[in-house]
Amino acid sequence: MALETESDFRVVERGTWSYAAAVGVGPLRFGMAVSEVVDAAEVLGSAKVSVCRRQCAVFSQTWKVEVHRRGGAPSAPAVTAYVSQDAGLFGVACDAVKGPQVAYHGLLLVGREMGELESDMIAYAEAHDVQFRYTCEGHAGPDDPGIVIRAQPVGEVRRSRPLFMVPRDGAWTEWDSLPSEENWG
Repeated sequence: MALETESDFRVVERGTWSYAAAVGVGPLRFGMAVSEVVDAAEVLGSAKVSVCRRQCAVFSQTWKVEVHRRGGAPSAPAVTAYVSQDAGLFGVACDAVKGPQVAYHGLLLVGREMGELESDMIAYAEAHDVQFRYTCEGHAGPDDPGIVIRAQPVGEVRRSRPLFMVPRDGAWTEWDSLPSEENWG
């Protein structure tokens, strides 16, 4: 994954996508086939499909669909979608720099400095008397099993790169479903 520098970090015209738990994010719906994901991704740009490394025998064949924004210099994909042969689309990652902005009850999740997102998550939980949770990596996020907050290095800063997920074939939770390609640090 190509990393931008912090001095290059700026909010690109990312657009806004909605999220619905267990349904999907933006134009992408969980359960879609690879061809449907490619067709739906056209609203953002061009898609490149590749085969994922098989990390566990219980998982069926999985594809990675990298969606790049139209125009501009080649860069990291704005969105990476993961599609399994048996479950269809099960994961969507939004790049911290290029990805569309997605909010959870008004709280912006994409491209946030990790400490700032944690502070905002705590304030939101206190104000609305709801829970939040920390991932296994120690990142604060909504108490929604379909959102896994990851940190993406952007120069010297770590920014939020959420994955919107449902469990894939043979997995108990979204965390168990995390594709090996997403275990980059």
